[in-house]
Order: sequence, then C-alpha cells, then structure tokens
Amino acid sequence: MNIDTFAVIGGDLRCAYLAGLLASDGFKVITSGFDSTDLPPCVTGCTNPAQAISLADFIILPMPVSTDGTTLNAPFSRTRISLDQVLNAIRPSQQLVGGAITQEVRTEIESRGLKISDYLHREELAIYNAVPTAEGAIQLAMEELPITINGSRCLITGYGRVGRALSRLLIALGANVTVAARRFSDLAWADTQGCTPVELTHFTDAGCFDVIFNTIPSLIFNRGVLSTLDKNTLLIDLASRPGGVDFNAAAELQIKTIWALSLPGRVAPKTAGQIIKNTILNMIKEGV
Repeated sequence: MNIDTFAVIGGDLRCAYLAGLLASDGFKVITSGFDSTDLPPCVTGCTNPAQAISLADFIILPMPVSTDGTTLNAPFSRTRISLDQVLNAIRPSQQLVGGAITQEVRTEIESRGLKISDYLHREELAIYNAVPTAEGAIQLAMEELPITINGSRCLITGYGRVGRALSRLLIALGANVTVAARRFSDLAWADTQGCTPVELTHFTDAGCFDVIFNTIPSLIFNRGVLSTLDKNTLLIDLASRPGGVDFNAAAELQIKTIWALSLPGRVAPKTAGQIIKNTILNMIKEGV
C-alpha cells in the first residue's frame, strides 16, 4: 500500500504528537481540529476537515472517535465538528482508522459504504500502552496518598498487560504487592514476580490496603466488597468502560475512588502518539 499523505482529524495531544511524528518520518501530514494547540511546522493545519480529508490517502480519526455518537472527539477545535461532516468527505478508496470505535459509530460508517479499522484493538498497542498506564496509575497514587509507595500495601485486581506492568514497577519501588486474579497461571506469574497471589473467586473481602488498582472491566468492587475497605484506602480503577467499581456505593461509603481512563494520553501524550504511529504503520504493512 503506497501512502503519501495522512490526514489527522481531531483528537487530543496524542493525535497532535502523532501528526508531528508522522511528518518527521517524511510523510505529508494535514490536520484539522487543532485550532487551540501548537503543531510542529512540518504539519499543515487546515480549518476545514473536509478539505484536509480530500487531500489525503489515509485518514486517522481520534481515540475515541466520538463520545456521543454525533460529534467528533476534537477537544482542541474551536468549533464543533460533526461526525457527518467528516464521514461525508471520505471516499471509499481512502484508508480509514480510528480508536475505541463504538458499534453505533461503526454502523454509521459502514452504512456509507466505508470501512474502518480500530487501532485500539491491536495487540502491540495494548502491550506498549500498559507501561504509560502503569506509570500514570503510580503517579496518581503518589499524588493522593499521604505515604510513600515504598512500604505501602498495594492490591492489583487482574493480571493482564496493565496488571503485570504495574506490579513490576510497584515491586521495584518497594511496595508490598498482592495480586488477585482468576487464572492459576496468572497467579503463578505474580508469585514468581514477588507478589502475594490471591484467587479472585474467593475475593469477598478486600482486606487492608493503602491503595487498590483495579484492571478488570466488570463489577468487582460492589457494595459488599467496598464495605470491607478501610476508609483511608485509595481505589484507582484503570478498567475501560463500564469499569469495575460501583461508584455510587463508593461515594456513599466515603471510599476515595478515581476512575483513571485514557492515562497514556494524559500522562505521556508523546509516548502515546508514538505508540499509535507505530501501530498504524504496522497496519499499513499488513494491508489492514
């Protein structure tokens, strides 16, 4: 696939850095939706998304593409960019990608005879994103806790990509780390990394921890489990929607809870942009 020009339409700082990084690789890059943030001089800004799209071979939409199903996710745009406005400008011959595409948005795109690939579903992006997610979670804990991470009692629920990266960093900082997971293989890995393994199926009492990091996107911390927490426990939910915490119950029980979505884009946008760039170039190599 011969790609000469990219159009980056909307998005947060991750996409702003993505545009600059693609341009640094020698591609022509046209952006739209970045009126109130600085872009590298090697990137061409365009106020009209349709015009930017018309000049490109490959269209990159943000992550998430839309938060309401009708408006493009473009926090740096001075004007509202409708999803219709963007999709009406795209030709079926152009390549189109986006991140965290809802079924509603995908149906709308496909109804126009267009195809879109979701770079969030790529395994390499998920693996690399685990590191800034873990670092961002620890940053939040450092900011919120009155104690050091060194010597703190930490619980991680779930031991996937983020859980593994997080446990490694916490152990390196001197934390006492417990891991609750369903799979015995995950518990074995946690044990070998110096963590205390606990079967998640027996998880009805969260015990006494200074900070809990949840990575499981299903309801783990219901009212019953939350009621077992010490009032000084900090609960950081790293899970994607719908999350793993009954937030209403947590508020009523006065358990401090932070739902930390999209941490890579918040704490390390340049790194996140680099990860997205590498992932999209991999997709092009594979003809996706």
